[in-house]
Amino acid sequence: MLLLHGIPQTHLMWRLVAPQLARDFTVVATDLRGYGSSGCVDSADTRRHSMRELAREQREAMAALGYDHFAVVGHDRGARCAYRMALDHPGSITALSVLDVVPTGEAFAHADAAFALGFWVWSFLAAPALIPETLIQGAPDFFVDHLLDGWAAPHHTIETDIRTAYRQQFHDPERVATICQQYRAAATVDRADDEADRDDYRKVQAPVQVLWSQHGAVDAWYDPIAIWKRWATNVEGRSLPCGHFLPEEQPDLTAQLLRTFLMDNLGSTPL
Repeated sequence: MLLLHGIPQTHLMWRLVAPQLARDFTVVATDLRGYGSSGCVDSADTRRHSMRELAREQREAMAALGYDHFAVVGHDRGARCAYRMALDHPGSITALSVLDVVPTGEAFAHADAAFALGFWVWSFLAAPALIPETLIQGAPDFFVDHLLDGWAAPHHTIETDIRTAYRQQFHDPERVATICQQYRAAATVDRADDEADRDDYRKVQAPVQVLWSQHGAVDAWYDPIAIWKRWATNVEGRSLPCGHFLPEEQPDLTAQLLRTFLMDNLGSTPL
């Protein structure tokens, strides 16, 4: 299985979940383009930064490791890459789990004042270059800490070395520029790709698990299961008693739910 992280993290967000899943599955955890130790793309072409392109990269990475068929689990931005991969490469994805998201097109279609203020990062990072890039470089640690502390449940703590790793990538102007370009793509190219798929009634054919925070925007603003049933033929899921960062705030429960879903849908033989 492939594990994909969200913002402002790296593959390290799976540090408490991956070892549990590795008892039964072959686990690969990567950094999305621009994050952690991955490469960056210096291009003004928004399409180059789309989730369609990131999904293609991740699929090629798995193929290079010898895995042509695999399950994919994504959180936040990683979930958007994951469902795009399942839509564009249905022959490769055996199961899909998305954590604390609804599809990008759905989010923009239902955008209102609450969305504008609650998901401010979508608009901020999608603002014209070099506005967010310049402002983030003025206080990268403050920016990352605000996301980590503001989106987690109260009193959730994160290890100092992990927080430092998450902060460090936002000290790199090239990485910040790449991440901002991905948000510009989300507001334009990704949204258009989702709208085209919705208009064509294109659905994920692999089994889909939807997990989300009991205390976050996905639970407050949407009916996640109902929405994902418009995007997939086989959907199940539930909320978890935590904030946005499910794999870090509720690692044991997250691992248990992922394992059960994958075992039920992939058969009793581990990958």
